[in-house]
Amino acid sequence: MIYNTEQAMVNFNMKLLILQAILFIFTSTCFADTNSWHFLPSDVSQLHSKDADARIQYGTDPLQFGDLRLPKKSGNHPVAIVIHGGCWVSKFADLKNSAALSDALRDEGIATWNIEYRRIDNPGGGWPGSFQDIAAAVDILPSIAKKYSLDLSHVIVIGQSAGGHFALWVAARHNLPVSSILYKKNPITVKGVISLGGVPDLFAFREQAKKVCEIDAIGKLIGEGSIKNYSKNFKEASPSELLPLGTKQVLIYGEDEVTVPAQYGYDYKKIASSKGDDVSVITVKYAAHHEYNVPNAVTWPVILDNAKALLYK
Repeated sequence: MIYNTEQAMVNFNMKLLILQAILFIFTSTCFADTNSWHFLPSDVSQLHSKDADARIQYGTDPLQFGDLRLPKKSGNHPVAIVIHGGCWVSKFADLKNSAALSDALRDEGIATWNIEYRRIDNPGGGWPGSFQDIAAAVDILPSIAKKYSLDLSHVIVIGQSAGGHFALWVAARHNLPVSSILYKKNPITVKGVISLGGVPDLFAFREQAKKVCEIDAIGKLIGEGSIKNYSKNFKEASPSELLPLGTKQVLIYGEDEVTVPAQYGYDYKKIASSKGDDVSVITVKYAAHHEYNVPNAVTWPVILDNAKALLYK
């Protein structure tokens, strides 16, 4: 066989041109816009997850239900209450958005209670219905604990975005005034909260919410325009107004987060720490606003480590 040097050089140059073209396409597609790396809500909602072990109604409305996932191991299970986000608006997300995260936590030995609730654009949602739904979903746990082997001495709350707001609010419920329509005596005690790109201060976030939610979501959430005492509602709805929570709080943000930038977490930490609360703010490289609910994304090890630390401390 005769080796043709000239033909070999032509072949080499052709391969080089093809490789350069591939690299150009790859880099122009993936690096020109860092957002191309990030997940969208629709991506997250379509992630595979195994079926829940039980879908349980906590009220009579079609949206008042939750999906309970149970570890295969025997014995009583620690519990993570999981609350999805979506700007408090139904069109952005539902509990499918947190199903994969709930499933992954279940595989790590943690029972998950992934709850649905009425949003501000659903009949009965907003003030006070959305908050009453969250509370009712949490409060049903004692009635099902024995049947499903739930260890209610080891409960945490995990929420993303608007769900992060509700997660902190669940831990703050014990500070509600007796006069509040949302008051309940001796609500469930949680061992900690993990807020994923969450909103800890409704007042501070209101103008940003108008941009990212496309409406005055927080105004509608607290009933402004229809309820005279909306300033009072602010104080009962915002975790920052109900400090100190008295439980460990971990606020996780992506470094590429633009929807709820980490600065909201740092500002909240300063206020909460001054009142005696234990608050950590963690930023994760290469993450934006929707990586949190994706198992095996860059945020997953941080979420899992903190969930276990809070449950088993």
